[in-house]
Amino acid sequence: MAVDVTFFLAQFWGWLLVIVGLIFLLRPRVLLNEIAGLFKDRNYVLLTGWLAMILGLFTVILHNVWTADWRVVITVFGWLSLIKGIARMGFPELPQKTASAIKNKQALMQILLVICVLLGAWLIWMSYS
Repeated sequence: MAVDVTFFLAQFWGWLLVIVGLIFLLRPRVLLNEIAGLFKDRNYVLLTGWLAMILGLFTVILHNVWTADWRVVITVFGWLSLIKGIARMGFPELPQKTASAIKNKQALMQILLVICVLLGAWLIWMSYS
């Protein structure tokens, strides 16, 4: 059973990273302008905090595997998502400050998005091997 959960979560997180990363790479204005504007809306921040917390909590409960192989990446994503959700709900002003700080660093964002796409593709590949 644990192996099935591992492969499912690797595909889930992998496809999520690839899809979101490619959208933002192909449409950088969406990331820089519209999403940065959404962070001004407290309801948006709280909603995305709930979603991140739920995704993280499901991942941590189903896959809290701390091994010295590729599966630990899934666990790390779960914990990061859980922490991100808790932080957004507890400190909803932080995403706006972060978005403002990185808004003018387009090259850095493109590098991070390429890393996300590659990491997602690697997770998908690992889930089929």
